[in-house]
Amino acid sequence: MIAPPRTDAGLGAAFRSPLALYLSVGLVAGAVIALQIGIMRLFSVGSWAHFGSFVVSLAMLGFGLTSAVMCVATGWFDRHWKPVAAGSLILLGPLAVGANLLAQQIPFNAIFLVSDPAQKWRLFGNFVLYLAPFLAGAVFLGTVFLKARTGFGRVYFADLTGSGLTGLVFLAMMYVFPPEDLIVVPLIVWLAGSLFWFFGLGDRRGAAVVVASAVLALGVHASAPHFGLTKLAVSDYKGVAYARKFPDATKTYERPTPFGHIEVYASSYLHFAPGLSDNAAFNLAEMPANAYLGLYVDGEGPSGIIKTLPDAQTAYFRYLPMVYPYILKKDAKTFVVQFGGGISTTVALRSGSKQVTVAEGNPAILTLFRTDPGVKAFTGDVLADPRVKVVDYDGRLHLAQTSEKFDVVDLSLADSAGLSNPGGFAIVEKYGYTREAMSTYMRALAPGGILSVTLWNKEEPPKSILKLYATMASAARSLDPDHVADGFFVASSYLSTATVLYKRGGFTPAEIEALKTHTKAMSFDEIYYPGIAADPAGDAELLRTYKDGIFGRPEAKPAAVAPAGSSPETAAGPAPDADEPVGDGPLPATRLGRLAWQHLVAGDHTTLERDYVFDARPLTNARPYFAAYVKPGDLPRVLDRLEIMQDEWGYLLLWATLAIACLTALSLILIPVVFGWRTIFSRAPGKALTIVYFACLGLGYIMVEVGLISTFVLALSNATVSASVLITGMLVFSGLGSFVTERFLDRARTVMPLVFLGIGALLIGYGFFLDRALDLIGSQPYGLRLAACFVLIFPPAFLMGMPMPTAMATLARLGKEPMFLWAWGINGCFSVVGAAIVPIVATSFGLNWVLVVAGCAYLVALPSFFAVLKPMPNARPIPA
Repeated sequence: MIAPPRTDAGLGAAFRSPLALYLSVGLVAGAVIALQIGIMRLFSVGSWAHFGSFVVSLAMLGFGLTSAVMCVATGWFDRHWKPVAAGSLILLGPLAVGANLLAQQIPFNAIFLVSDPAQKWRLFGNFVLYLAPFLAGAVFLGTVFLKARTGFGRVYFADLTGSGLTGLVFLAMMYVFPPEDLIVVPLIVWLAGSLFWFFGLGDRRGAAVVVASAVLALGVHASAPHFGLTKLAVSDYKGVAYARKFPDATKTYERPTPFGHIEVYASSYLHFAPGLSDNAAFNLAEMPANAYLGLYVDGEGPSGIIKTLPDAQTAYFRYLPMVYPYILKKDAKTFVVQFGGGISTTVALRSGSKQVTVAEGNPAILTLFRTDPGVKAFTGDVLADPRVKVVDYDGRLHLAQTSEKFDVVDLSLADSAGLSNPGGFAIVEKYGYTREAMSTYMRALAPGGILSVTLWNKEEPPKSILKLYATMASAARSLDPDHVADGFFVASSYLSTATVLYKRGGFTPAEIEALKTHTKAMSFDEIYYPGIAADPAGDAELLRTYKDGIFGRPEAKPAAVAPAGSSPETAAGPAPDADEPVGDGPLPATRLGRLAWQHLVAGDHTTLERDYVFDARPLTNARPYFAAYVKPGDLPRVLDRLEIMQDEWGYLLLWATLAIACLTALSLILIPVVFGWRTIFSRAPGKALTIVYFACLGLGYIMVEVGLISTFVLALSNATVSASVLITGMLVFSGLGSFVTERFLDRARTVMPLVFLGIGALLIGYGFFLDRALDLIGSQPYGLRLAACFVLIFPPAFLMGMPMPTAMATLARLGKEPMFLWAWGINGCFSVVGAAIVPIVATSFGLNWVLVVAGCAYLVALPSFFAVLKPMPNARPIPA
């Protein structure tokens, strides 16, 4: 039974100052946001980011659980709001520290999620542990919302603004605290918010208790290593974990930054040599000793930092794939799209380039090379070379705005250990590899200039490399359709690297022969060159064999997909005939590459897209993903063979998250209905449309926020900065929208339809035209880019801040308090659902459709709003 609620909100009157109330709400909400980001950072460094998102997303369903309970027991929470709020506040900090420390002791390893049943329980343990502090935060905020329901707009303004500004503070604190200590940030913010709460109520005893609680939490966190507890457990399968186990490993550099936790290791075991020909060992008198340092960003790597070699050893560079363009181009004017560990820059300099312009979008890496004495000595201070010019932002953006032309544009091994790590980077934007980016690189070439792209090619069956082939061919066809067939030369090394050369104006026969001679000398495979013999016999069978190797025929066993960085022997088994040639012919992967190029130069890529087992569509600015290879229609067919999809874990996990979130959301929505049907919901008008309304708001808002974070990387070139700008801008501007809603509550019936129409029009328009605006913004100075991005965020965010507080305050004023809490929970549950939908829509249809779908969600909410306005039968409205 549900006790009848009291009608007196009474919260403002209980506080000495309304400012104390709003500051406490803003800071506690900010602490919850900071805790979310901190947990995801821990998973990014210790395991993989998608598992952090998974855990946090499900833990955030704690807000839905809280709303369900409070909806059923509204009267009790209304009467006991002071001890409930105080208790949840006091517990929040210790629960955050305790949950985090215990979770780090759980030996969870994502790699074995399918093969080891215990891993599922360990993942569930992480979820339950991290649920606890979010429940505490949800109970506090829910209690405040309940007591301040008729003035919801002002409290919601504090909630959003505090969350947004705290996200910005957290970004700055990432320079101060290493990942394992970032939890200190939400603890400090929580303590400040709690003190404002207790002092605002005049509760000195409560303030003393929360201070003691904070001291206890900080003390436990600080002293954990003394009791044998790790504060950050790093997976044995992270790149940095291998480096730390080398007998002579030495950490030479470490720096926490918002752009990643940067570490550098030295060891005689670091033989990076990306794509190095095996022939180097037979033809060089001496291989360079200790030639590399390992650079790790958030534990991923290594990116090789190459040593400055004496002149007697420079022949070594000839055996690296990055040397290809310099076989034809002497005294080149070179542009290196991404500096990374500096290998491409060093190869360019040692190959005779007269000028090398290098770009790097991660300022922490440039700081490392410019300031660390050890790295400067090891590399010969490569960035100080008079032939080197440094561009301190994304190379794609620089080439888009400059009129300068280059003999060589190089994009080589920009990703440390490949483009797809097991369980890890399934959904990461790679704008540097999109069709639009490739067109930019090609336009930056001088007449006869060469674009050289070297990519990790460690997947069997091939996936990433086929997307690259399709992307580059598509860009060349749009730029110069007459020179697609004679404009490419492609070579690869099995389960190592592949290099694609594009020459503006096409290769001459003499140049082709020079490249072929070098390819044979390196024992690389020729994938494509103008005039290569084409034998289509067996192409259809090859495509069918790859498909049968994954999904199987009745008599066939599924083949293993070798994850990036592994060899066929370390996978669950070989791909179909991939470990040996067919007769005296090439390997199936080589044949597949040749088949792909024959279709591409003929202008027919649809056959490969249709018949190949994995998605081989080109990358675009709308769909910039080396990921989501499993076609959506094939998802039901992989459920019984998940062990062979290791490098698709992140993508498959998104579908699992979506399913779990939908089921949980449905359950949490139904709990109040089941337990309160006879007393409240049987009499409440517009129940179904109320669900639709708040579900649309939850879906639409989070889809815009997450979608714009990914989209704004186009202009800002850094995901961390983009996230900070979007989170801060969206929440603060939405808070301002929330703040003004009280001015038109009495006219909501006429004003809100215009607001919804404005939101829908803006979002759908952004979906179709935003990328063009961001391309223009990306060529401006960085400060101007930031300002322009905030300007773009303001109109939709301001309007999107109005529907939620308007409807919530209306429910409260109509005497529908239980539905008030129920609606808050629906919004939270569907925010989790929406966050899982975004990458699925983005990889399947494009980021532009994320915004279009979000705009449609707000338009669907428009007619549902009028159901919210229906009063309870015989109820007397509560005055503001």
